[in-house]
Amino acid sequence: MTIRIETRGDVLRRTCKVMVIAAGMTAMMSFTIGMLVFGRDLSAPITVGQMQLFGLTAGVFISIALSGAMSYRAGLLIAQTRRELAQISQTDQLTGLLNRRGFDTEAAAALDQAQANGAAVAVLMCDIDHFKSINDRYGHEIGDRVLVEIADVLRQFANRHGALVARYGGEEFAAVVTGLTHEQVAHGAEEIRRDCAGRTILDGVTLLPVTISIGFTLKDSGFDLGNLMRTADQALYAAKRHGRDRVEHARDAA
Repeated sequence: MTIRIETRGDVLRRTCKVMVIAAGMTAMMSFTIGMLVFGRDLSAPITVGQMQLFGLTAGVFISIALSGAMSYRAGLLIAQTRRELAQISQTDQLTGLLNRRGFDTEAAAALDQAQANGAAVAVLMCDIDHFKSINDRYGHEIGDRVLVEIADVLRQFANRHGALVARYGGEEFAAVVTGLTHEQVAHGAEEIRRDCAGRTILDGVTLLPVTISIGFTLKDSGFDLGNLMRTADQALYAAKRHGRDRVEHARDAA
C-alpha cells in the first residue's frame, strides 16, 4: 500500500516500511547465499575461508541488490511526482479544467496536428455574464459554484467534439476544436450558450440563472494561437456589446 507523505509521521512510517523491507530482503538473501556456500548440512564444520567467502559474497551481493532496488523505487517515485506536479501546474484546481498554461501547451500541439492533417481550427472564447455582480451579491462561494457549473458544460462539449477546454482566467473560458465546419462550430457554441442558460445555481434561497457570451473564429490553415485567441476575443467583446447571452463569429465583430 502506498504511503502518502504529507507529515513527519508519514516520513517515519515510510522509513520504517523501507527498513522492514530491507531487513526481510537481507535475511532472505543471506540465507540463500549461506546455503550456496555452506551447503544444507547444518552440523557440517565451517572453515575461516568459508566464512570470509560468505561475508564477502553476501556483503557485495546484498549491497548491490538493495541499492538497485531502492534506486529503482526512488526513480519511480520521482517520475510519479514529476507527472503529478506537471498535471497540477497545468490544471485549474477549482474546475478541474486546464488552466491557461496547460491550455497554451495543449492547444499549440493541437494546432500543429491540425496543420499536418489539413484540418480547420476553431477557437472559442467564453465569458460569464455579470460575474462580478454575482460575486458581490451572493458571495464567492456561489461564484465558485457558478464556475464549476459552467466548466461542466464545457467539459461535456469537449467530450462530444474532442475539444480542448480551459478556464483561461477568472470567469473566462477557452476552447479549441479541430476538424469542424463553420456551421458545426456555430452549432456547438450555441449548445454551450443554451446549456449554460439552462443551469441554475441554488444559493439556499434564490434560483440564480447564469448566462454566458461566446465569440469564436475559424481558420483553415496558417494557424497562430495568439492571433486566433485575439480574433475570438474580439468576437466575444462584440457579443458583450450586443447584449450578452449570445454567440458572435469574428467576421461579425465590429
